[in-house]
Amino acid sequence: MIRADIAIVGAGMAGASLAAEVGGGGRRVALIEAESRPGYHATGRSAAFWSETYGGPAVQPLTTASGAYLWNGGFLRDRGALHIADGEGAAELARMAAAFAGTGVALDPVDRAGLAAVLPGLAPGWDAGLAEPTCADIDVAALHADYLARARCAGTILLADAAVQAMDREQGGWRIETRAGPVLADIVVNAAGAWATDVAAMAGARRIAITPFRRTMVQIAIDPPASADPPLVIDALGRFYFKPEAGGRLWLSPHDEVPSAPCDAAPEEIDVAVAIDRFERLGIGRVLAREHAWAGLRSFAPDRAPVYGFDDRAPGFFWFAGQGGFGIQTAPAAAWLGAALLTGGAVPDAVHAIDAERYSPARFG
Repeated sequence: MIRADIAIVGAGMAGASLAAEVGGGGRRVALIEAESRPGYHATGRSAAFWSETYGGPAVQPLTTASGAYLWNGGFLRDRGALHIADGEGAAELARMAAAFAGTGVALDPVDRAGLAAVLPGLAPGWDAGLAEPTCADIDVAALHADYLARARCAGTILLADAAVQAMDREQGGWRIETRAGPVLADIVVNAAGAWATDVAAMAGARRIAITPFRRTMVQIAIDPPASADPPLVIDALGRFYFKPEAGGRLWLSPHDEVPSAPCDAAPEEIDVAVAIDRFERLGIGRVLAREHAWAGLRSFAPDRAPVYGFDDRAPGFFWFAGQGGFGIQTAPAAAWLGAALLTGGAVPDAVHAIDAERYSPARFG
């Protein structure tokens, strides 16, 4: 039996980053992971970019606040993004520019000539774009490993192969039954990603529908080969995005969001085919080979903003979930904010201006 002050369920990016921030200072922290290795699901299947517009205005403050930490730690590399629109997407592009006006996020208009210069051969009709120069690639594996190492150095105990089977209140705390044995903790943190709703149900917490959605990625070889220079390219209507990788390959997604039960997600052939068809219709390259495909789950609350804070129906139960596809790029700020809410400590300057109430589970009353 393990005794802890704080037990965090889920050792992906969310749980690992929070463990790194709350560990030490005499606190005993247990990090409980269902799989044999942390980060097997969403964290290990990320598209690996940091974009201040990704997730929308409700998420942007967390992304922006995380930037300095990620740059200073060497976890980011310049990429840039280009949001492109055909006739159908022009209005969405204008709405996007208006939504981020005044936030400090750089979005620069790009005309047809500018698009064609970046994407030679671009089919007619794609006439408008917005450049997002601050977008960067993120080294997800290095960031996750760094958080796990920091947590370990602070004394955190990692339990792998320890799926949670039941939770009960006991003597003012929680008894958590796991496949690796019981854990007793004063506070339990729900950082279970796609399984967050299931964990909350075990605890009798507020019913917040954290819904997993499948997202497909495929690595393709194209003719002409992709250059290493082009930015991440995103369709304004959310029909695809792609970015170059080493060896002239592309990572391509149909930007799918298919509701799914929590599971070890796998790509569907129809989604891969849709992605390839949408790419080839752009006219910038012909797909020579599909080399690899994978899928991951992105889990959202009903309003698509993250959920951070104590539950009002289950004493000592803390939400740290619903971080969608933006949980990697917001990890530093989310962990700082979450740690302050969890421990009652001071809010770091980097996130002091962020309104934590907008992420509270109480908003789902």
